[in-house]
Amino acid sequence: MDLDAARSLRSVRDLLRYAISRFNAAQLAFGHGTDNAYDEAVYLILHSLHLPLDRLDPFLDATLLPEEIGRVLGIVERRVTERTPAAYLTHEAWLGDYRFYVDERVIVPRSHIAELIEQGLGAWLPDGGRVQRALDLCTGSGCLAVLLALALPAGEVDAVDISSDALDVARRNVADYELEPRVHVLQSDLFDGLKGRRYDLIVSNPPYVAAAEMAGLPEEYCREPALALAGGNDGLDVVRRILAQARAHLKPRGVIVIEVGSGRTAVETAFPELSPTWLETSAGGDQVFLLERDQLPA
Repeated sequence: MDLDAARSLRSVRDLLRYAISRFNAAQLAFGHGTDNAYDEAVYLILHSLHLPLDRLDPFLDATLLPEEIGRVLGIVERRVTERTPAAYLTHEAWLGDYRFYVDERVIVPRSHIAELIEQGLGAWLPDGGRVQRALDLCTGSGCLAVLLALALPAGEVDAVDISSDALDVARRNVADYELEPRVHVLQSDLFDGLKGRRYDLIVSNPPYVAAAEMAGLPEEYCREPALALAGGNDGLDVVRRILAQARAHLKPRGVIVIEVGSGRTAVETAFPELSPTWLETSAGGDQVFLLERDQLPA
């Protein structure tokens, strides 16, 4: 960093311009909470200055203390030189209005299933949405399990992952929302440790990145655990295992909701016998599909 240039930075506006220029010059990859240099710079600056994340304008021309400027420049430099996702630098990620703790043990939460939970899955759920027991399979940070529990105040949720490291993060998030009585964090390789458990609703954001895509991921995405991303040659290795076992873990009118990124074509090619319902999200209608229990293989 040019120290003379740094000394000329005085205001939030100055830092914002500087950060955007640095991010663009470094050709950073985004997608872990923001999708462009401006939004990423705004977030990191406001977070570093302990300012409200939704209020930039009142502070744009505020003159900052030297230690505040140093704090912002430090996180900007780390974002550029380490190419670490912003969420790992701040140890937080947001899904809608909900904040979750994250670190390098889990992927950064960005599931479109979160939108569907917020909108309400009542039209697709048994008994108009009255869920007694739900499962978040491949829970990672536990964010979807938390959102399910908040949306289903009378329901219990199992949050399941194969990674003990990820489950440590999930437990922290469950505790932050004081949901320990209703959210049960369990280590299991998919359904292997869930014998005898049956659910009204299963949601899963499993590893679904195809091998060719894994090989070309930007450095920021390579900072995330490969275990939570890699889905085999066509991205569906884990999805196949889930669909083969899910029926035995659903109640008679239960449903399963699975996210597959941009994998709709791969799903329809791999499972021509299925007729999934593709759910509309902000990313379109090819990210998340739903199947009823009776549609699943026995």
